[in-house]
Amino acid sequence: MPVLGIGGLFFRAEDPEALTAWYGRHLAIGPGHDGTGTKNEASWEWQTSAGPVVFAPFKQQTDYWPAGKSFMLNLRVSNLSALISSLTASGIDVETRAEWDTPETGRFARIHDPEGNPIELWEPPA
Repeated sequence: MPVLGIGGLFFRAEDPEALTAWYGRHLAIGPGHDGTGTKNEASWEWQTSAGPVVFAPFKQQTDYWPAGKSFMLNLRVSNLSALISSLTASGIDVETRAEWDTPETGRFARIHDPEGNPIELWEPPA
């Protein structure tokens, strides 16, 4: 009986309500979001689109994300350029590096939520 996918991501937050609102406003994820831009206020779940999920433990000494954080959230996105424009227009710092992007893996950008949690935005190759 195989595992079908990730059922959730749970983490501690100083202000869970504010962080939930930030993720919903800027990334359209969290309770009631369906991946199309439509929000169902009555729903407690987030409906995602099918696609690849990378599950990869890293060495304790990795410098792939800040040493003070035990995880980095990677979100699969479409139209990374438009999302970057939206985030920067909202005053969110977005980091990109040419060496992160390859035809084989796609394009990447990095942001942090208001509590400093690292988020990698990934647009897989077409």
